[in-house]
Amino acid sequence: MVNLLVTLYCVAGLLTPHPFFISLTDMVYNSEKGRIEIAQKIFWDDLEVALSRESKEKVNFLQPQDINALNKLAEAYLLTHNLLVINGSKIELTYLGFELDDDAAWFYFEAEKVPTPKTVRIQNTLLFEDFPTQQNIVNFYLNKSPKSIITSRSVPEGELTF
Repeated sequence: MVNLLVTLYCVAGLLTPHPFFISLTDMVYNSEKGRIEIAQKIFWDDLEVALSRESKEKVNFLQPQDINALNKLAEAYLLTHNLLVINGSKIELTYLGFELDDDAAWFYFEAEKVPTPKTVRIQNTLLFEDFPTQQNIVNFYLNKSPKSIITSRSVPEGELTF
């Protein structure tokens, strides 16, 4: 289902004069370590817009003036716009860093000492302030089986039950 939606967005982006705005987040519950491992793919040029607006300074992922300052900006923004609640308890995410991949960047997080999920509430409001048509696909993997939600400005969160 999610693959079909991504394909449709890509085709729609080719047929219309304006780009599509989408991010992808994979959350994996590592049962052996009791940990959530997160990889979030975001178009870095879109994130530059949001970070520049928030910091009131030009942000450049390709040639950052100060990589530590860029990491701090990204960390603050991403932690503000990602909320994870498992079994009714808010999960504290730890930002690990990022790496560039062509026209996108991968951002990494983890959370330790997480109980086996029965319910997962995910709020992902990335880039909604800057791009009204932004959508965020979130895949949550438990025992290698994914369940997915798509957030948008009108539906910023969703809940999964396992």
